[in-house]
Amino acid sequence: MKSANIIVIDDEKNIRKTLSLVLEGEGYKVTSFGTAIEGLEFLDNRYADLVILDIKLPGMDGVTALEKIRSSNSKNSDVPILMISGHASLTDAVEAVKKGATDFFEKPLDRDEILIRVANYLEQSRLKKEVKELKAKVDPGKEIIGRSPAVKTLFSQLQKVAPTNMRVLITGESGTGKELIAKALHSMSNRSEMPFVKVNCAAIPGELIESELFGYEKGAFTGAEKQKPGQFEIADTGTLFLDEIGDMTLSAQAKVLRVLQSGEITRIGGQKPLKVDVRVVAATNKDLESAISNGEFREDLFFRLNVLPLHSPPLRARFQDIPEMMEAFIKRFCQENGYSLKEIDKDAMNHLKAYSWPGNVRELKNLAERLVIMSGEIITVDDLPSAITGVKQLMDSSSSDTPLTLKQFREESERRYILETLEAEEWNISKAAKLLSIERTNLHKKIKSLGIRRI
Repeated sequence: MKSANIIVIDDEKNIRKTLSLVLEGEGYKVTSFGTAIEGLEFLDNRYADLVILDIKLPGMDGVTALEKIRSSNSKNSDVPILMISGHASLTDAVEAVKKGATDFFEKPLDRDEILIRVANYLEQSRLKKEVKELKAKVDPGKEIIGRSPAVKTLFSQLQKVAPTNMRVLITGESGTGKELIAKALHSMSNRSEMPFVKVNCAAIPGELIESELFGYEKGAFTGAEKQKPGQFEIADTGTLFLDEIGDMTLSAQAKVLRVLQSGEITRIGGQKPLKVDVRVVAATNKDLESAISNGEFREDLFFRLNVLPLHSPPLRARFQDIPEMMEAFIKRFCQENGYSLKEIDKDAMNHLKAYSWPGNVRELKNLAERLVIMSGEIITVDDLPSAITGVKQLMDSSSSDTPLTLKQFREESERRYILETLEAEEWNISKAAKLLSIERTNLHKKIKSLGIRRI
């Protein structure tokens, strides 16, 4: 790492000059400062590969500066820090190491010793980063299975977006794996070793969402018997995943907007704002632009969240991935349930590829679990639900010698699509109606007029 950036913080001009000459002579880039305040201001906005820090400094001392660099909010919290001093005691050295110093050595400085230690710690740091990057390539997105063009595009975008600290909005239908994408973003980011916290905005009642996000002080309301940190605090230095952000109340939206603007939260019943460093990743299956037009979502919050948009493709747009995904799910559920590995025959797989999957990956995963338990050693067409086999039969009949009329095809297609949606949602009429974008009463009428029955 001969091009490494090294920061020297020492109040003695001659020490700064000597270290700069020695290190620059080896090809390192050196920036030096006479006070801790100046050095910290620089480190707030730049990344360093190594810091050499004097213990005895005017104003803020070196140990305090060390603690600030090592603080969870620092960009350079993992950087190697070599402490130096001409007057420090053994106690000072021990305290510095306890508070995160990588090493400690005394003045007068030995040129060869400095170069050896700097080279060693830079190499250690490089290896740690390399391991972290390799881990990020192996672990994140391992459950996002597939090699279709849609998935390849998604992974390409993830590799560009993940290393940044910018906010991300993930859009896509229910069941497409938006949470997996959020987890992959976190795992591939510089915050991968920090908390990943998920909040399902649709699952929390509107009157409780603010206390869940921001926490509350003891006595803030009836039942607040002790102080409780909110999810923003818990996610500090990490990633906060706001799932189903489109279902958040307007009141909570306003407060989230203020946090994104200021980087501070205030617990309910509290007076003192708390600084938080959180990367916010949001997801929704709603059309937020339409929600903005209807007054259901704040436009300013949308623009704050939608800095880097990602789209989670529906399963029907990546049907090439269905065989690989199905085989992976079958293998997993066979292992979990203690079964010998089962196979799925070609005809059954063709039916799966012809199906439109209104419940997306979630529906496919649920079907795989059911088939593992209910089928024999080979999964065949006879094991598949009628909603899936019917779609293939309909397609086959429409291209036979006696094709369906346009009206028959339309009615049969509608009947089967409604049936597969109902089965995907386990016959929850409200959820199915929402997925189909029709009123519950209209869905009931369709069920009756098309002769749809639960099997």
